[in-house]
Amino acid sequence: MNCDFRFLVLVNLVLVSAFNAHRAEAGVVLQGGGATFPYPLYAKWFAAFSEIDKDVDFSYQRVGSGEGQRLIANRFIDFGASDAPMSSEALVNAPGTILHVPTVGGATIVIFNLPQIRDLRLDGPTLAAIYLGKITQWNDPAIVAQNPQIKLPDEEITTVHRSDDSGTTYIFTSFLTSASSEWKLKLGRSVSVNWLNGVGLKGSDTLTSYVKHTPGAIGYVELAYATQDNLPHASIKNSAGKYVQASTESIAAALSASAIPDDFRWSVVNAPGPESYPIAGVTWLLVFKNPGDPTKTAKLVAFLKWAETEGQKMAPDLNFAPLPETVTQRVLTEIETISARN
Repeated sequence: MNCDFRFLVLVNLVLVSAFNAHRAEAGVVLQGGGATFPYPLYAKWFAAFSEIDKDVDFSYQRVGSGEGQRLIANRFIDFGASDAPMSSEALVNAPGTILHVPTVGGATIVIFNLPQIRDLRLDGPTLAAIYLGKITQWNDPAIVAQNPQIKLPDEEITTVHRSDDSGTTYIFTSFLTSASSEWKLKLGRSVSVNWLNGVGLKGSDTLTSYVKHTPGAIGYVELAYATQDNLPHASIKNSAGKYVQASTESIAAALSASAIPDDFRWSVVNAPGPESYPIAGVTWLLVFKNPGDPTKTAKLVAFLKWAETEGQKMAPDLNFAPLPETVTQRVLTEIETISARN
């Protein structure tokens, strides 16, 4: 064994020991997993709350909303994260009552790579036609008609989509389903659909990077990912006929304009109002009403209460919209019903 190799082994042992010591000091590790859509904010929340309560730490797997639902339904984790609500069938089949705790609103945006072009307008039918493979060139008349001030290139469109079960896909396909009868018939809305063409990639980070480095590409991600990479994103035509850019304000407008059921499973896609961004979505933490472990339950409840109050203040800096105050009060009441056991 040479000196360099022994040194690397020693460094790794020190790092692992330090990591395990940190875990031991934390006392309680809350295991979570699921959506990548809200992860930029959740990562900040986990770090901030661990500073407030040094007896708790978080481990989070960015595996997509569908897997997050599966993991929580099988009690493999303490909380799931999803941008798509669980189905009524999945909730009935779960080994206990699962609550949907809404955290923030976000935007699924349409990113594109057209050198020298940063302002682009698209409506739902055109976007659906692009992903159906009906529109294949950037200078197609349907795109040109919405962008008369732009010289669009005679370049092939490369569509990019998520290949994993994704809540971002659920929000995106919900919008396309509402915009196109052909899309509704052939693909519909889901965390995963049978894409007819394009490049499939796992995770928001990977999709963002691909579009960034592929001229002519188009894809969809949460707003925070595009902001981090300074990628342009299209203004989307809403239900009031206005082209709207995604922002915390336009997401908040969509949240405020939506009716919210008692179980908090609601959609803000195509929310009414001229200021509403049409591909907005809610994201949830999924938790059992009776998690079982008293110590973990106490820490989880404390974190959820913090996320719904102090944590909301961190949302705008990462391009998420805080929940309306009226919703927050209802959610806090729901969190109070969580107890370790019946």
